[in-house]
Amino acid sequence: MSALEDLPVAGTVVLLRTAADGFEVLLIRRPARGSFAGAWVFPGGKVEEDDRAPGASEVDDARRAGIRETAEEVGLAVEDLVELSQWHPPAEAPTRIRTWFFLARAPQGELRISDDEVAEAAWISPGEALARQITGEWMLFPPTWVTLHQLSAFADAGSALAAAGVARLFETRVVETPAGRVFRWGDARLETGVLPWRFVSG
Repeated sequence: MSALEDLPVAGTVVLLRTAADGFEVLLIRRPARGSFAGAWVFPGGKVEEDDRAPGASEVDDARRAGIRETAEEVGLAVEDLVELSQWHPPAEAPTRIRTWFFLARAPQGELRISDDEVAEAAWISPGEALARQITGEWMLFPPTWVTLHQLSAFADAGSALAAAGVARLFETRVVETPAGRVFRWGDARLETGVLPWRFVSG
């Protein structure tokens, strides 16, 4: 078993709902403690023993974890999760977790926020969330930022869901450059340095 296979696995759920100007995603702000303290993220969390099923694949375990965590964190019962991406952490990360991202349509019902895990929640367009990061109003980590950028290319939730289904792999590397330390991913088309994170060609 490789070092990556030894890492904990998590499932993250990107909920989409139709809005007047296209669609919105659900983002939650973590409390000022613990993992991703103060950052805006999608609902989700690590695979627990009850999420595992005999003979099931890792992605199915992650899917069950994402469904459970979404219910626990925001009170929504989601289903029909479509694979979007898989993220491998850099070797330098203090806490290393391999995470699967899924897309799903938001179910009917009001949010019921877990006070222990969520400081606040917002339905927001991908473009507006990115704008809040650029101004410094919101803190987004690279997987969230990249996912929002991917989604901003679609006009509606149906188009985004139709384009998903095969998980794109992002293997994060930390690289020292003359401009400072940056994060890069496998295809070399994405790079992030000091905020605001950005797309670069190459």
